[in-house]
Amino acid sequence: MTQVYRRVALIGLGLIASSMGHAMKAAGLAGEIVGFAKSAETRATALEIGFVDRVAESAAAAVEGADLVVLCVPVGAMGAVAAEIGPHLAPGATVTDVGSVKRAVIDAVGPHLPAHVAFIPGHPLAGTEHSGPRSGFATLFQNRWWLLTPVEGTAEADVARLRALLEGIGAKVDTMEADHHDLVLAVVSHTPHLIAYTMVGVADHLERVSNSEVIQYSASGFRDFTRIAASDPTMWRDVFLTNKDATLEILGRFTEELFALQRAIRMGDGEQLFDYFTRTRAIRRGIIEAGQDTAAPDFGRGAAKVGA
Repeated sequence: MTQVYRRVALIGLGLIASSMGHAMKAAGLAGEIVGFAKSAETRATALEIGFVDRVAESAAAAVEGADLVVLCVPVGAMGAVAAEIGPHLAPGATVTDVGSVKRAVIDAVGPHLPAHVAFIPGHPLAGTEHSGPRSGFATLFQNRWWLLTPVEGTAEADVARLRALLEGIGAKVDTMEADHHDLVLAVVSHTPHLIAYTMVGVADHLERVSNSEVIQYSASGFRDFTRIAASDPTMWRDVFLTNKDATLEILGRFTEELFALQRAIRMGDGEQLFDYFTRTRAIRRGIIEAGQDTAAPDFGRGAAKVGA
């Protein structure tokens, strides 16, 4: 495949960055990949594994001469990173990120970027419950959506170039407005994660059921809650603090639905329950038909490394 960027700088070297590095190398999309992470151990591990060509001792040094910079740090840290790298960005470079929230990233990062760079915030809808540089793998983004929320005034050519890279590592790319992105993700990701954390917390605090019973007899529903709830706590803390309004709106709607189901159960309204579950079952079929999961009994998650 044709090289898209001469030099790519990955700031933060966890699951997403390492998977990007593996995928870009496998497809020959970047001439050189430079990495930076705060931890010297993480930098050494990234070099050992080989998904970067070299590491830098600072974020500022890593972005020198890069024509693509990818911020792979928690949302809460992006403003400080942008302030550090801003003066060192090359004219014509593109800056993107992989954060789960977009409006907060735009507000935090945008003011620190010079006018001579393109800022195209992004969000890969892919991941696992694992983290760190050893958790990445080249096929993480295969058939997964990568959403872009270009800021006003971004040149179409810059968006097209980034799209070419992302499609080259296997992703399906779409663009949308930042606030709409945050609402959509509150529905499909953020609130489900919060519910998963809550359900696991309920089991942990329920004194009449022992932890050993919860673990030994966990059926697929609770098991999948625990998979989601095992996700990186720093990332999810930042998500809920920075996408507060959209998450609270969806939580309010969830609460209303839950009250309706509670009433149906209390009143023995089997018809309402059957109709409700029939409608929601159709959503699951739609996800399978869209190629975003499989109909296998383990929901396609038999292997440890799969997209979330």
